[in-house]
Amino acid sequence: MSIYTLHTKQNLPISVEEAWEFLSSPKNLAVITPESMGFKTISGDDRDIFAGQIIQYIVKPLLGIPVKWVTEITHVVDKKYFVDEQRFGPYALWHHKHFLKEIPGGVEMEDIVDYKLPMGFLGRMVHPFLVKPKLEEIFEYRRQKLISLFGDYKGH
Repeated sequence: MSIYTLHTKQNLPISVEEAWEFLSSPKNLAVITPESMGFKTISGDDRDIFAGQIIQYIVKPLLGIPVKWVTEITHVVDKKYFVDEQRFGPYALWHHKHFLKEIPGGVEMEDIVDYKLPMGFLGRMVHPFLVKPKLEEIFEYRRQKLISLFGDYKGH
């Protein structure tokens, strides 16, 4: 069984409170997702995140084919971290941890995604040239979009 991990960190020149306000609103996920993904929330984005919240999306991860994705927010610690887990969707496992940490002059955002692909051997075969690059592209888009929204961290 192959479980993969995507780990990213980004510093932004905003407060933990500003970062939390933006990231804890499910409506903002569409803002930081590439348009090519055809991301659309169906339900569950009517309030800020809370443990037990179910959010349903339509996403087009490959070849423009729409896929329903259902996630549950399983853990929330205000202004520190939250976890979303796939309940139904394109992955055999999706566990995404979002961490925020105050740093001099801003906030450090850290994402750790543990995921497993469906289809056994076939899933493992397409991972290095299809799935992994697509996830890296999505998170790079997210990084650039956050810079355009909040500015680039210069450090202090």
